[in-house]
Amino acid sequence: MTCFNLYRPPLIKLGDATKAQSWIDHVHRIFNNDDAAHIIKWLAHRVQRPQDKINHALVLGGTQGVGKDSMLEPVKRAIGPWNFHEISPTHLLGQFNSFAKSVILRINEGRDLGDIDRYKFYDHTKIYTAAPPDVLRINEKNLREYYVFNCLGLIIATNYKTDGIFLPPDDRRHYVAWSNLKKEDFTQGYWDTLWGYYTDGGFEYVAAYLAEFDLSDFNPKAPPPKTAAFWDIVNDNQAPEDAELADVIDTMKQPDALTPKQLLASATGAAAEWLMERRNRRALPHRLERCGYVSVRNPDATDGYWVINSSRQPVYAKASLSQQDQLRAAKRLT
Repeated sequence: MTCFNLYRPPLIKLGDATKAQSWIDHVHRIFNNDDAAHIIKWLAHRVQRPQDKINHALVLGGTQGVGKDSMLEPVKRAIGPWNFHEISPTHLLGQFNSFAKSVILRINEGRDLGDIDRYKFYDHTKIYTAAPPDVLRINEKNLREYYVFNCLGLIIATNYKTDGIFLPPDDRRHYVAWSNLKKEDFTQGYWDTLWGYYTDGGFEYVAAYLAEFDLSDFNPKAPPPKTAAFWDIVNDNQAPEDAELADVIDTMKQPDALTPKQLLASATGAAAEWLMERRNRRALPHRLERCGYVSVRNPDATDGYWVINSSRQPVYAKASLSQQDQLRAAKRLT
C-alpha cells in the first residue's frame, strides 16, 4: 500500500530541559499536584508520540483568567502550531472536520452548546476521545473525503462544573482536572514574568522538558483515574429519579434481571408515583440504563417482550453481564 503522510513535525529548536521549572510551577499552581502530574504526562505523550492514541480526553476546568491558555501555549509550539486546533462545540458537530487531523484538539467552553444538548455532545466526542475507530473520515470543503489515523488528543476546556458537560458514572474516556483559583489570585506582574520567561527561551525549554519526560509509568490505553471533580460533574447530571430508582433496585438486592412491574411492586413514595405515571414509561429505559440495567429483547417474540405470569413485559438485565447471561437471567423470570 502507498499512502500520503499529512503530518508535519514541529520546527522548534529544543532548549535546556532543566530550565522549564517556571512552566512546571505554573501547572502546579493552577491544579493540585495529582492533576498537574497527570496533565504533564498527557502533554508529554502528545509531544513524544503524536502517532499513538491516548484513550482519554483531558477536561480542564476553572474560572476564566487562571492561566489554562497560558499553560498550553508552550505545548502548542512543542507539537507544532499547525497540529494544535481550537474549535467550539457547534463546530464539532458540523459537516466539515479537518480538525480531526490534530495532534491536540481543544474544544473551547464545554457549556456553550447552542442548539446541541450535552448528551449529544458527549456521544459525538466518543470517536475522538478513544480508539476504535482506528481511522477517522475527513471531510474538507471542495475536496474528496479521505481517512486519517485516529491519533487525536482531545482537550475540553470549560468554566462550568455544574450545568456544563455530561459524564456518566461509568465513563472511561475523560480525566477531569479542576482549578479552584480565581482571576484575582494572580497579579499582572505574574503574567508579565511568565510571558517574559516564555519569550526569553521558555518555549524551547518546555518543549525540551516534554520531549525528554519519562513516560515509563504512563499507560495511554488505560482508563484514567476518576477525580473528585469527575464525580462532581457526574452527580450534577444525575436526576433525582435516578437515585430513587437505584434505591428501589437496592431493596430488590440488585437482581440480574427485572421488570417494570417488579420495580413498581417494590417502590414506595415518590419513586412509586413516578413509575405509575404512564407518560414516564418512555423515559424508564434511559433511567434504568443509568442505573446499570439495559433492555433484553426476547429473540423468539416479534415485539421483543417476555411472557411472565401470563403478561407480556419488557425485561431489563445488568449491563455488566454478557449477552448470553442477560438472556439466561431474562428466561429465569418466565
